[in-house]
Amino acid sequence: MSDAETSGKPDRRAKAMGKTRDLTTGSIGRAMIAFTLPTLASSVLQSLNGSINTVWIGHLLGEGALAATSNCNLVMFLMSAGVFGFGMAATILVGQSMGRRDLDAARRAVGAAVGLVLAIGVLTAVVGWIGAPALLRLLATPGPAMALALTYLRVILLSMPAAFLLVILMMGLRGAGDSLTPLWFMGLSVLLDSGLNPVFIRGFGPIPALGIAGSATATAVANYLSLAALVVYVYVRDLPLRLRGAELRYLSPDPELVRIIVSKGLPMAFQMMVVSVAALTMIGLVNRRGLATTAAYGVASQLWTYIQMPSMAIGSAVSAMAAQNIGAGRWDRIGRITRSGLLFNLVMTGGLILLVGVADRAALAIFLPAGSPAIPIAAHINLVVSWGFVLFGATMVLMGVVRANGSVIAPLVMLAIAMFPVRIGAAVGLGRLLGPEALWWSYPLGSGASVLMAAAYYRFGGWRAMRMGVSAAAPDAEQRALAPAEQQGAGLHVPA
Repeated sequence: MSDAETSGKPDRRAKAMGKTRDLTTGSIGRAMIAFTLPTLASSVLQSLNGSINTVWIGHLLGEGALAATSNCNLVMFLMSAGVFGFGMAATILVGQSMGRRDLDAARRAVGAAVGLVLAIGVLTAVVGWIGAPALLRLLATPGPAMALALTYLRVILLSMPAAFLLVILMMGLRGAGDSLTPLWFMGLSVLLDSGLNPVFIRGFGPIPALGIAGSATATAVANYLSLAALVVYVYVRDLPLRLRGAELRYLSPDPELVRIIVSKGLPMAFQMMVVSVAALTMIGLVNRRGLATTAAYGVASQLWTYIQMPSMAIGSAVSAMAAQNIGAGRWDRIGRITRSGLLFNLVMTGGLILLVGVADRAALAIFLPAGSPAIPIAAHINLVVSWGFVLFGATMVLMGVVRANGSVIAPLVMLAIAMFPVRIGAAVGLGRLLGPEALWWSYPLGSGASVLMAAAYYRFGGWRAMRMGVSAAAPDAEQRALAPAEQQGAGLHVPA
């Protein structure tokens, strides 16, 4: 390498770092707003996409197709949970690396995650296509819906490599402090998916009518086009996490990096699975209370999906901000980030709960016909349950901070305790005394238990001293020139 090339390298790195949002300096409140709002908008778009597609399938193909897709969506959720966990691990690695001003480590983390998830996506598509019939039989898919479910599942499985890579790239960008770019491309994916659904289902011009396969095809096309557009955008804008030249070797994952991503990612994936199993258990308990109660619980749950979104977005923002500050050694800002997250959760989640509480019957009437006996039941359920989501949001903030330093087992254990011995235990154990009320009060009881455990672990647990288990290599002269003086501190490190 020539002297000119060598002397220009720090400038190129500094220029690349300048394109990221530095979450280690400046106003914590403003940074949290700027990060949270696009992340929240992405979540809303994703949920609306699912709702719109359900409307298309229900109106154009009928109840059998809806039953088929509901069985497949459970499979997709379980598959996506693992990738989400790996994405969270990569986000933490990227965030801490950017906080240390170690751009090469951030690129290594993204490359390892992309290579790992691409392999998983391809394997999922191939094995899933072959094993789809057995999988649907294992789920006891109703006979009339089996053929439709098999067709839909096989096409959806072909979109998994693109879907998984979109998740990883968007989460990596958020780890680097960029929550706007994922929003734009989530919007593109939703626009393509929801717009192409009726085209491929019914056919248009030279496009034949594909029925339920058309809905899955629309999702696959949206995923691949959005992924291609995102990759082009990253390279055209020369965003910091892009890989070029010799850096492309990072796509062949370093075994140590894969170990880190998997060991930290799986517990976070299991958290999603724990919540899902608890939800399925609760549905089984609710179903025993009659049709009106089941319908009421179902529509109230629709409202809760949106009520929880601010706390999820705030938790993501807190985790990214904490990771960068831990990487930079700015532990003096961690407490302030936590307090800001708790305040934002109280204002945003609490405000939304109040709004829904005032207009609950109007909101519920979107899902139920006027005069339905389920509406007053749903309104009561929402009144009892919804305020507990403020406690849930506080838990998300506290756990987002501790996860940012690699503590993933304790949050999983605490969540499992809150879901099963507490929530499900209260729903069953208090049933004879309180009747259906035990089901609804079990939610705030579980949320209360989780926030108490999270607060105790945040205050007294050993998460501050945790590491990935890999020591960072000593920075070279160029890295030292770019790194802040406070970069020495506990945290997760990408192996050199």
